[in-house]
Amino acid sequence: MQIAANTAVSIDYTLTNENGEVIDSSAGGAPLVYLHGAGNIIVGLEKALEGKQAGDELDVTIEPEDAYGDYNVELVAVLNRAMFEGVDQLEVGMQFHASAPDGGMQIVTIRDLEGDDVTVDGNHPLAGQRLNFKVKVVNVREAQAEEIAHGHIHGEGGHHH
Repeated sequence: MQIAANTAVSIDYTLTNENGEVIDSSAGGAPLVYLHGAGNIIVGLEKALEGKQAGDELDVTIEPEDAYGDYNVELVAVLNRAMFEGVDQLEVGMQFHASAPDGGMQIVTIRDLEGDDVTVDGNHPLAGQRLNFKVKVVNVREAQAEEIAHGHIHGEGGHHH
């Protein structure tokens, strides 16, 4: 069976950056299981997997616009420490939910601390990066109606309710 919209896909993968450093991998663990066509993985990887089948292997490079987008300097802000009331100890790398420019919610990461100035970044950690995937398609099956309705795969390797 070929990978297409509304198929449950299991993949083994290794993600590296342009320097060849491993960012993430399913090696040593269970394959990643996702619902194809539901936006569960980055669009560039989903496009590359379209039409593949169990046993296929591929190396694919995904440009930022088809991954986590370009790095947006407008998502970096310097806030006063007082904005983090109730948090005793602030540290670089901590993440918080914040209001996004469009009125929704976004995750911001503390990038720098200097006196009362706290620099936060709303970009995804991989924004602006070219991503390299080494992928092996492990399994492809028709998604169940409930999985399609929920927008994700259930059971082993998928979401558990």
